[in-house]
Amino acid sequence: MNEAKYVAYVSTYTSGNKSKYGIRIYDVDMKNGRLIEKDQVQITNSSYVTISHNQKYLYSITDFGVESYRILKDGSLEALNHASINGMRGCYLSTDYNDKFLFVAGYHDAKLTVLRVNEDGSIGEITEEIFHKGLGSIAERNFRPHINCVKMTRDNRFLCAADLGMDHIVVYGLNHDSGKLRQVDIIRSEQESAPRHLKFSKNGEFLYVVHELKNYIDVYHYYIDERHNSPEFEKIQNISTLNDYHAGGSAASALNISDDFKYLCSSNAGDNSVVLYSIDSVTGLLDKILCLPISGDYPKDAVLFPDNKHLVSLNHESNTMTFFTVDVDKRIIVMNGKEMKVDQPNCIIFHKLDTE
Repeated sequence: MNEAKYVAYVSTYTSGNKSKYGIRIYDVDMKNGRLIEKDQVQITNSSYVTISHNQKYLYSITDFGVESYRILKDGSLEALNHASINGMRGCYLSTDYNDKFLFVAGYHDAKLTVLRVNEDGSIGEITEEIFHKGLGSIAERNFRPHINCVKMTRDNRFLCAADLGMDHIVVYGLNHDSGKLRQVDIIRSEQESAPRHLKFSKNGEFLYVVHELKNYIDVYHYYIDERHNSPEFEKIQNISTLNDYHAGGSAASALNISDDFKYLCSSNAGDNSVVLYSIDSVTGLLDKILCLPISGDYPKDAVLFPDNKHLVSLNHESNTMTFFTVDVDKRIIVMNGKEMKVDQPNCIIFHKLDTE
């Protein structure tokens, strides 16, 4: 049996650093918990990347809308096409679980765009465009709608759109034929908490939402009200992303679940720390394992390696990636080698290669 091989895709901004290469591809040295640069992809300001659920295609935000790539056997990317989202540059994208639609979140113009995905993985026409409207809690502070994350529930029925300007998550039903959305619910967060990213548990029963401005994660139990055939979200936990002694002035950023769904990872800018929780697979509740510094500035993304023994932090303001060895039992992380330079990194995704 072949040992699993992985590559990692890192999305970066290109403006300001005179680079043309917005996506970097790395071979993953799992044993030593390091990345070895393998290739660079020419694309402008890749705010975020996602991989289709069938693991065949990668999609990226770009200044021009969205771009699609075929993932080759060695992890390299082959450009398929790009498509306009008919709006300002997006900040997040994801596909539904059948890989039939691509959802794009617009932070700057509060626009949610749905595009059809073709059989060959390329991006087709726009099927839906929705602008979030309204004023947030304090009008003087220019609190406006900002859609920061869009993800389907694991049963592939509902799209959740986190609006950190309006402090709520709008839930839409998806028509799988037309690609149209219909609002069915709103999950309200505390005022000025700024829900930033969301993830679902492996079985889809639990929703995790990290809040940027109040530095905590809310956990919801998700189920269907059979009588009304409607989604229900019941809050079951609120847990800080910081240590108890922290003085303030921080913003929570990342939200990632480990490959085996046993751990959840987040990060704090200002505090410049990473926080790791264990996930109870039955109750969905989180237990904080550690919250420790990442030796960089503004950890925009932080994620465990697929072996859960190493961790990488993408430090957006210090233009570095820092690496750590993780000891879950001792509740510590230890610096692992020197930092790697990468300009304005945004997010990282590990991808398992098909070695058959």
